[in-house]
Order: sequence, then C-alpha cells, then structure tokens
Amino acid sequence: MTADRQVGGALDAHLAAVATGLRGPTLPSAPAPSLPIRSGAAEPRPPAGDGDRPLRIALLAYRGNPHCGGQGVYVRNLSRALVALGHQVEVIAGQPYPEVSEGVRLTRLPSLDLYRPDDPFRIPWPREFRDPVDVLEFAVMCTAGFPEPLTFSLRASRLLRRRRGDFDVIHDNQCLGYGILRVARDCAPVVATVHHPITVDRRLELAHAPTLRRRLTLWRWYGFTRMQVRVARRLPRLITVSANSQRDISRDFDIPADRLRVIDLGVDPTVFRPLDEVSRVPGRIITTASADVPMKGLVTLVTALAAVRDRYPGAELMVVGRPRPEGAAARAIDALGLRGAVHFRGGVTQEDIVRLYAESQVAVVPSLYEGFSLPAIEAMAAAVPLVASRAGALPEVVGADGDTALLVEPGDATRLAQSVVRLLDDAALRRRVGRAGRERVLRRFTWEATARATADEYRQVLAAC
Repeated sequence: MTADRQVGGALDAHLAAVATGLRGPTLPSAPAPSLPIRSGAAEPRPPAGDGDRPLRIALLAYRGNPHCGGQGVYVRNLSRALVALGHQVEVIAGQPYPEVSEGVRLTRLPSLDLYRPDDPFRIPWPREFRDPVDVLEFAVMCTAGFPEPLTFSLRASRLLRRRRGDFDVIHDNQCLGYGILRVARDCAPVVATVHHPITVDRRLELAHAPTLRRRLTLWRWYGFTRMQVRVARRLPRLITVSANSQRDISRDFDIPADRLRVIDLGVDPTVFRPLDEVSRVPGRIITTASADVPMKGLVTLVTALAAVRDRYPGAELMVVGRPRPEGAAARAIDALGLRGAVHFRGGVTQEDIVRLYAESQVAVVPSLYEGFSLPAIEAMAAAVPLVASRAGALPEVVGADGDTALLVEPGDATRLAQSVVRLLDDAALRRRVGRAGRERVLRRFTWEATARATADEYRQVLAAC
C-alpha cells in the first residue's frame, strides 16, 4: 500500500503543477476558513431578508448522462423544481449533456468527450485540441487518471468569470475541481452537493482489485479524490443527501458535520407509479446498475439469482444499465450458466424504466454502499416490492425491514435469494410491501421539497456574504 500511495501522490503532484500553470496561482489547501468565501461579483447580492426574491442560479454538472447514474437525474429534476418555484436556473454541463425541462436554460461546455460510450478512451484528432485545458484533459487520461472534474471546473471558471454578475449563486454538483475555488472567489457564492464521498468507491474497488497492477491503476484513476477533498474543505457550506453520507463525508473529508446540510432527494410520483394496465412477468427481478463496479453488488445479485432459479426455474433478472465486457458480472453470469436469464437494457428513457418496473415482481438494490439510491425510491414509487442491502444510507432511505422493504446484509447472496423467494412465494406480501413503499415515498421524497430546502440553503449562504 505504501508503494501505491507514493505513486498516486507523485502523479497527483504532477497534475497539480500542470493545472496551476493553466489557472494561475493555486489556492492553498488549508483548513476551511471560519468565515464564508466572499464573492468578487460586480452586482450586489440579494438582501438577506429578501426571502421571496427569485434567485438566479447556475447549476454545474461536469457530466449529466440522463439515462445512466444519478447526476443527470438530480440535475434535471432539481432544476425543473426550482424553476417551478419561480427561480431562474441555467444548467452549465459537460458531456454527456443532461436533459432539461422547459424553462431551464442549458449551456453546453464541450470537452474532448474522451469516455463516450461508443468510443471510450478515444484518441482525439489534432484539430480537436482548442486550448491548454484540452491538452491537460488528454494528458491525464493517457496517464490513467480521470480528468473531467478538474478540466470541467477550469472551463466553468473561465465561462463564469466572463459572465460575472449574471448569477446570485453557483451550485456545483459534485465536481469539486480546483476551478470551483476561483468561481467562489471571483464570481458568486458557491454551494456544492456531495452525494457521497467517492473515497468510499475507491476503497471498495481497491478491496476487490485482483492484482497489484489493477490496484495501481485504480489509485491513479481515483487521484481526483484528493482534489475533491481539498476543494470541499475550502467551501463554507455543503449539501448532502442522507445522514449516512453526512457522517461519511465528515469522516473521510475531515469536515465538521455542521457544515453539511442533509437534503433528501426526490422522485416524481406522477411518473414513477403503478401501471395497472401492464401485466407483471412471473419471476422477473429488476435492478439498476449505472456501472458494473463492485460497489453496486451486481455479482452478489447474479449469484442469488442462480439460487432463486432452483425454486423458480423461469426467474430472470432485468438489469437497467450496460454490461461491461469481461467484467466481474459477465464472468459470474457465464460461470453460473445464466447467459439467457440476465438481460441488460442500457440507454433507456424514463418511460421505459417505469414500464420495466411495472413488468417486474421484485426490485433489488444489492449495493455494498449507497449515499442515497434513487433507484430504490423509484422502485418504491412504482409500488414494486423492494429487497435492499443494509448498506450505507439504504436503511435510512427505504425504511423498516418487513414493512416498506426487505433488508439483507450486503454481499450475502444466500439471504438475498431467500428474501426474493419469500416475495415470489407470497402475492399478499408483495402487494403489502409495494403499497407501503409507495406511501413512504409520497410522504417523504418529492422534488418540490428538495427544491424548497435547496433554495433555503442558497439564501442562508447569501445572507452570510
């Protein structure tokens, strides 16, 4: 591990030196100041007592894939709900660009798009390089790093400095690149959402890495987490999405918990709802895996499926997401002879997902860790009975075991299979758990409530300036 850290630290220092040349002097990575970072914007901020004044909000998303992962879902729904409350929202996003609702302005901030699904880790043509940030992006990729949080933040800083005075507040959605500190200093107050510490992803992947070479590659890939920790410590206020994430961020980032406000995520229950006209497919189990990584627990679920099929030979698994060729899940599917029983659906629309839920008898979130889990509350809103692991924020989000969901220990394929079989065996239990899950979502998780609490946080930050 010492060798790994030395290699990761040397590469991180080199990256910081390159980035310094692009963005000017580096802000020191000192402990967070006791007073908020003040804006250098030309226009005055809204008066602290002006609680009804619509706010001009820039919502930053370094990537916003609308069909995979939670960041695009968060940006689309939060921006829509803020506009519905009367605020002006402009989403400034990198590729893949998010989908936004009517009334939300989308400003595209192009990158080299090095990780596009049809050509990942591509080599750009020389004519595609427009400036030194593009060169940095490609150079970091070539050294096995992940450049997007840093390079998006530098591009966003450049744009926002040209548009100084256009926004009352800047909301960073877990980019936490060095350029965000310049935005906070020169443009407008910054509020950042940290859904969960990516340091947890790094620990889990390293724990499952089969070789030293793979561990060294992961250390390099996750090098951006050191930057995120430094930037988060310098911002006066952060939003997170669960009490569990609040604790983990406080621990991993060494940030006082009282600087992290917990604001639950939401779901649109008019979209994610039961479809009475759609028949459920007997034995169908559904899960969402935005990435085939150990943290999502897909191998555990595939292993459990083999046991479920001992009792229900026709049981099948629908995975909302794309498979990773030669990945751990693919190897498990082949080893267990489940190639015809596991189906992947990537690039689906929201309407497609709702229908897939309506066709399923059981939904499963088998993750080893979650900071919140939008798929969990989407399944619950659709009244699909849920089996979830007792990992991260999942117990906090889904509620009591046996009431609104069935809970199992993370990584326990045997218990997971038993809970799925229990639901498949008992139609009355499926109806009761599905109904109770939807009722919980209707009580606790709406995007309007998320937007109101987020706007309140904006005003508190502005009042401190």
